[in-house]
Amino acid sequence: MNLTGKLLIAMPGMGDPRFERSVVFVCDHNRKGAMGLIVNKPAQDVRLADLFEQLSIQAETASGDGPVYFGGPVEGSRGFVLHSGDYSSKIQSLAIGDEFCMTATLDILEDIASGTGPERALMMLGYSGWGPGQLESEIAATGWLTAEAEAALVYDLEDSEKWGAALHSRGVDPLTLSASAGHA
Repeated sequence: MNLTGKLLIAMPGMGDPRFERSVVFVCDHNRKGAMGLIVNKPAQDVRLADLFEQLSIQAETASGDGPVYFGGPVEGSRGFVLHSGDYSSKIQSLAIGDEFCMTATLDILEDIASGTGPERALMMLGYSGWGPGQLESEIAATGWLTAEAEAALVYDLEDSEKWGAALHSRGVDPLTLSASAGHA
């Protein structure tokens, strides 16, 4: 099972409040573990303009008005940008299929601030990580449902709509889900 480039949809009753109603884009998944970014949880009281100011980046566009997202509970001060495939950092970007890339170098923020960055982007602080076999175990325990990642869902929908839309993409109505698991 390789979930790189897929979405993880948190199921009710997962047990970890940090992931409640989360949609996670999986950037990398292999036998050593998995790394992903939550795409629907804006960080509280942090805007992109705040990061530009902290990093002494002069914003020449309105790009600083955007939110910064809680990418996950690991390394909360480390930044990641999930973005469209039309941009590649001069230093290093990880291409994830045709529509997505992830960049964790400062040059992408400078390019976003100058208006030469990617067409679509989500700035994250922190990431979600799983050790070997951990994500597979959580999926088997019905903690996560997987879905295809669609750029429109990740970048264009309101954050409050992404979880329900991700479930609908799998044919699941969020109103029919229960927070408790049943056993026959």
